Amino acid sequence: MEADAQLVQRCLRGEGLAWEELVRRHTRRVFNLCYRFTGNATEAEDLSQEVFLRIYRTLSSYQPAFGAFPTWLTSVTRNLLVDHYRRTRRDRQTDSIDDSMPQLEEKHSSARAPDKLAEAGELSIQLQRGLARLSPELRESVILRDLQGLEYSEIQAVLQVPEGTVKSRINRGRIELARILTEMGLKPN
Repeated sequence: MEADAQLVQRCLRGEGLAWEELVRRHTRRVFNLCYRFTGNATEAEDLSQEVFLRIYRTLSSYQPAFGAFPTWLTSVTRNLLVDHYRRTRRDRQTDSIDDSMPQLEEKHSSARAPDKLAEAGELSIQLQRGLARLSPELRESVILRDLQGLEYSEIQAVLQVPEGTVKSRINRGRIELARILTEMGLKPN
């Protein structure tokens, strides 16, 4: 039995330390997914907390025989993000994209020169803006594959669509994102 499945079993028996370990193992994955969908660190933190509350309430529905825990966790996260998207759609329609785009936090490294940090920060902002302009179906497919590193079969399980649809959405999303980034003045490598 995989380590996560063992932790789930311990959680279901009421072991608080097992829950803490499960959250610790997967917080970064959930936050990154939420952040890539929302583009806002504060909103991603709030949504991450909602995800873990939902996971805690539905933990008994996880069945290891149907897939790995990270895949189930990603599916629950995705469903919460879809619900969030639907709830906030009206607000987004009235805001301009530029007004709602967040400034990404810069990560400082002593190994990188300040000009390289600025360039990387700008590229990250442009990527986030480009992702925001993709349709939700294309955006989630590209994020799950290219930014979260999920396999096609895992994405298929999360999105509950055929593998051919997953591959098509990823391809169309990449093409559309490249077009958007080119319009924004970024040249592909």
